Amino acid sequence: MLGSRIGLLTLLLMALAVGAGAQQTPRYPIETFTLPNGLRVVLSQDRSAPVIGLALTYDVGSRNEVKGRTGFAHLFEHMMFQGSAHVGKGEHPKLIGSNGGLVNGFTRSEATTYIETFPSEKLPLVLWLEADRMRSLAVTAENLKNQQEVVKEEKRLRYDNQPYTNARQGHLQKLAYQNFANQHTTIGLMEDLDAASLSDVQAFFKTYYAPNNAVLVLVGDFEPQVARRLITQSFGDIPRQPTPPRPDLTEPQQTAEKRESLTDPLARVPALVMAWHGPSLGDPDTYPLDLLAEILFSRESSRAYQALVKGRQMALSIQGGLDSQRGPSLFTLFAVYRPNVSAAEMEKAILDQIEAIQRTPPSAEELQRVKTRFRADQYRGGFTSGLESMLGRAVRIADDTVFQNDPNLINTEMERYMAVTPEQIQAVARKVFTPENRTVIEVRPGGAQAAPGKGGRPE
Repeated sequence: MLGSRIGLLTLLLMALAVGAGAQQTPRYPIETFTLPNGLRVVLSQDRSAPVIGLALTYDVGSRNEVKGRTGFAHLFEHMMFQGSAHVGKGEHPKLIGSNGGLVNGFTRSEATTYIETFPSEKLPLVLWLEADRMRSLAVTAENLKNQQEVVKEEKRLRYDNQPYTNARQGHLQKLAYQNFANQHTTIGLMEDLDAASLSDVQAFFKTYYAPNNAVLVLVGDFEPQVARRLITQSFGDIPRQPTPPRPDLTEPQQTAEKRESLTDPLARVPALVMAWHGPSLGDPDTYPLDLLAEILFSRESSRAYQALVKGRQMALSIQGGLDSQRGPSLFTLFAVYRPNVSAAEMEKAILDQIEAIQRTPPSAEELQRVKTRFRADQYRGGFTSGLESMLGRAVRIADDTVFQNDPNLINTEMERYMAVTPEQIQAVARKVFTPENRTVIEVRPGGAQAAPGKGGRPE
């Protein structure tokens, strides 16, 4: 639904070009302007299908929260659908859906994004809906109480009652980081959600949900001049607010390994969670490190999967990669392994895979295969990530604008990945994967274990 009519043909031609040694990257039109109230707008026209993808990203996430007030950024992801001056509770998604569109939102540590995809003739309606809730969200005591309970139930369902989640998220962040801004999860703490007052959340909304703290991106079938006029009409009279304070995200350099173990009452088989401090967005090391993750940990064809899951049959699953952010970032690895394998054996087997690439860089042929897969995945992607999708492009452009102030990065970043050399892969492996930079959590199963050697998939 979201992809263009020429999308599959484009991918096929790209694959043939890569196979022939060519390095051709699609280029998307980028037009930018800023309203007097500070709202940054990026337009990218694509007339291949009568569809528009919209991403509205607010520069606020869990790293903007303070002690005792965690979970506010995620709480507002829910509050934003509770109505505004001219839109009733829950009517925003109903209006989008009844007009042939889809709507959602998601919160991260450094941003909150609202997305829609819809028939192009519905652009005036969608812009009006987004502007109305930016201008006049119904932050009432009733809505706050209702959404506090919704978020707490989500926390119970998606975090508290899922095996390994506590170790992989909250516990890992607390252990790897020292700065509170980086330590807590987006879902927040139950006690903080209970303690949130109406005045607290109203102040949060006024501070962060302002036009000068947001980026609006449209990708798809529209006339840029018409879109500019509609955006100005819809958002232009929303008052700007004082620039929000930026959190201190600095972290002292880790100088010694951190290690803990915990028992997970929901886990049936053991697991290892490992992390290394990695480069932030914009650092040149992010490109070879992302490709290193593809080589070692990212898919069933990766070295670690082939060696430890299929070959030696020690692990049941293994995955890892860099979560690169503006602030401090982690390269994380998660491995679930058989009960008859010790934690020490599993850890050594993982480190052996890393040390192999530290000793010997990948061959040019292996790296080229990985680049080809990586390149294709960037375009196929998922609902909100693949560049084939108008919505995926909108989200990517919004992220690049908020995080790196470069909406044109979508047209230039792939070249940086394609230019990575085997020697750069080896160098970043030696730089990042050091013992003193490592954090390790051993997860012991507290639930009923799978029988040794049976290798049942954990539920």
